[in-house]
Amino acid sequence: MQPGLIRVRSLAAFALCLLLAACAVPKQDAPPRVELPALRLAPAALEQNIALEQRLVFERGQQRREFDTLLEIDASQVRLLVQAMGQSAVRLVWDGQHLQQRRAPWLPPQVRGERVLRDLQFALWPLAAVRAALPPGWQVAQEGLERRLLDTQGRVWLIVRSEGDWGNLRLRNLAEGYTLEVRSAPAQEEAL
Repeated sequence: MQPGLIRVRSLAAFALCLLLAACAVPKQDAPPRVELPALRLAPAALEQNIALEQRLVFERGQQRREFDTLLEIDASQVRLLVQAMGQSAVRLVWDGQHLQQRRAPWLPPQVRGERVLRDLQFALWPLAAVRAALPPGWQVAQEGLERRLLDTQGRVWLIVRSEGDWGNLRLRNLAEGYTLEVRSAPAQEEAL
């Protein structure tokens, strides 16, 4: 391999590492305002199978980053592949008991599959299933196309608004300081 190509690839991997660190975790001086509960819902609780190709747009402050994902959910598993700059960043498999993660070596350790799974399940699973998984005192409320997660004091920390078709949504995480816009289309073929 040519030295120039190795350098370009190394710089691209380093830049991607910085990009993911910047958009996927809170700043060191700004820890999460509250620890949001993990849902850990069974895949079957979704009550349907889906296969989607998605474009994710993360925003934190003035930063805006885009990623592509493949999402498949059936009664036995949730499978998610996140790609950035044409490279696989994370592959998650959740079977209702265990979360398996395969991560690219350049991915920062702060990028956590548990956070991704929580946001995904809060946005897509039925309201009753989300409500049943919350710890005592936490609440989920839904009005029309908007769903909100409230803490024991009634403060809203997570907001998801569906935007029309299945899988198109906007998520605002007030605890961890980011917004996620998701645009989905049916997957062309099973890829995970």
